Amino acid sequence: MDWRNLIELLKDHTVYLQMHNFPDPDALASAFGLQVFLHANGVESTICYAGKIDKNSTKRMVDEFGIHPVYIDDLPDMKETDYIVTVDAQKYNSNITDFPGDEVACIDHHPTMIPCSYRYSDIRICGACCSIVASYFKDSGTTLDSNTATALLYGLKMDTDSFNRGVTDFDISMFAYLHKFADYRKVISMYNNNMGIEDLHAYGEAIKSIKIYENVGFAKITFDCQDAQVAMISDFILGLDVVEFSVVYAVSNGGYKFSVRNETATCHAGVITQKALQELGGGGGGHFSMAGGVLSGEKIHALGRNADFMIRKRFMETIEQERIAIEEKEHVVRS
Repeated sequence: MDWRNLIELLKDHTVYLQMHNFPDPDALASAFGLQVFLHANGVESTICYAGKIDKNSTKRMVDEFGIHPVYIDDLPDMKETDYIVTVDAQKYNSNITDFPGDEVACIDHHPTMIPCSYRYSDIRICGACCSIVASYFKDSGTTLDSNTATALLYGLKMDTDSFNRGVTDFDISMFAYLHKFADYRKVISMYNNNMGIEDLHAYGEAIKSIKIYENVGFAKITFDCQDAQVAMISDFILGLDVVEFSVVYAVSNGGYKFSVRNETATCHAGVITQKALQELGGGGGGHFSMAGGVLSGEKIHALGRNADFMIRKRFMETIEQERIAIEEKEHVVRS
């Protein structure tokens, strides 16, 4: 999409940049970078969210980069005619709350699970939403200051796990662009010091519950914790030498929230998560290498008496079904 169309659409409107409910570094940096870009091109905007910003890495970002995200309850004057740009998220996804404003635009790097018509849509499958926002500065020639570049580079580094997950040539090119302006020492310092004491409790709980079947690792956290913590533990489980596909889930609002990671050449984390949870009345989706999902408390009865067994069974069956489908497609091509 042409960045000019976004500016033209938003001009002379009250604009909100909505992140998903529990913003991670990529969402926070992308919204911040987009806010700076829009301001430089004559459009003022407000960053907003529902949920919480309580992860060590995101709280530190707010302070370090001077980001001002506003919680939805503190925006009582938002009107249905106000314009919303969803950033690192898409309308109708389970991880984003429906705000009063009109979702006229979307900037995201995840596959679309539930189609939605936007007046401006820039959805590119890449490692980080920060890469898309960085390209707006580059393509438009808009001045990029060091603080904004550093935030975008940090978000890019975090969401790609230091360029080890879901990275594309586009991400690499945007890294090279951002690196010219960013304070990379600050990026490294923040990256290496993003774990809090509370994270250790979640790790300990998950480690006690690890189950491995073939190359698939499962772990459960029996208390509600931040989405980012669940994702970190899913990365951790994937780091085990025998695991190529990890499923970590935590108690959340009477149900479960999931974080899934994939290193195999054939399993699509987003597709498998969506299908496995759909069978249970839940929802999910994401990239080839990473995905998330939710099973609400209202649907928890679908798991029966042995919830953990059913979760593992559903994911293993879905993985096997996908493997068979791929083999059948390859057989047809060869024949």
